[in-house]
Amino acid sequence: MPDFKLGLAQGYWGAAPHPNFVEIAQEAERLGFDSVWSAEAWGNDAFTPLAWIGAQTEKIKLGTAVVQLSGRTPTSCAMHALTLDMLSNGRFMLGLGVSGPQVVEGWYGRPFPKPLARTREYIDIIRQVFAREGPVTNDGPHYPLPYKGEDGAGLGKSLKPIVHPLRNRIPIYMGAEGPKNIALAAEIADGWLPLFYNPYDESVYSQSLENAPADFDIAQMVNVTITDDIEAGLLAFKYFLSFYIGGMGAKTTNFHKNLFIRMGYEAEADKIQQLFMEEKRDEAARVIPDDLADAMALVGPVDRIRDRLQAWRDSRVTTMLVTASDVESLRAISEIW
Repeated sequence: MPDFKLGLAQGYWGAAPHPNFVEIAQEAERLGFDSVWSAEAWGNDAFTPLAWIGAQTEKIKLGTAVVQLSGRTPTSCAMHALTLDMLSNGRFMLGLGVSGPQVVEGWYGRPFPKPLARTREYIDIIRQVFAREGPVTNDGPHYPLPYKGEDGAGLGKSLKPIVHPLRNRIPIYMGAEGPKNIALAAEIADGWLPLFYNPYDESVYSQSLENAPADFDIAQMVNVTITDDIEAGLLAFKYFLSFYIGGMGAKTTNFHKNLFIRMGYEAEADKIQQLFMEEKRDEAARVIPDDLADAMALVGPVDRIRDRLQAWRDSRVTTMLVTASDVESLRAISEIW
């Protein structure tokens, strides 16, 4: 099993980037963090912040958690990846995911169905670009290369990347929540980026991971809140959970809600979604049981967090990704580690 590593999750931006996002990443590097990760939703892209950080750091790895498949063709995504890897001297890690139908069809204007087949084709094409063993081709229905559709010019040519990649196998991670998608990550990717994880009960993932290789990296974002007011700290995390369970997805198709149902919280998930859609967000957050929120986050005084950190060390998670809004908070988390 890989060593237990510490990383920094910077997420996606709101109205604007955090003014200190580069400074925080630089501090993470000084503190010995293994990696820093950037995300995207329907605002900033995930690659550019890492280029900004990479230009002002030397050692810390740079990962996307995650870029959305529908936002770029596979070869375009591969170009971004090999460019960042070369500019950062081999520090890049490509995390990607299918997102959900609301974003894929509402923002990118692309069809969502067949996410597993699309992901398999997508990653195979990217691997071909990285390997640079010959012209890149794909006979699959989702990303045909060269394009042979009746609406095309019929002049497409299979091409080999001009750039010689610094590494022919840049690590690829998959963001996945469904059982089949997680199993696919274990089959074809180098690592997995879960959104939610309970280290005290890993049974919901065990079957999907039964064929994962020994060096398969599981990089999990964990909310760390150092506070004497455990109840208030948990409530803040509950707002985060309830937003995904209740609001990040359509009523009939919400992958986050489905995960919590598989975890054994169907009644709570249904109630959270109902209240969230009734604009009763405070009530929705309070439906989440304390023990569940407490299991999935690290909240409380330093000694309590240090004790509960052991459950994560004993789990299948191999990289813990934490968030921080200032360098002082990051230092405090690093001291607990």
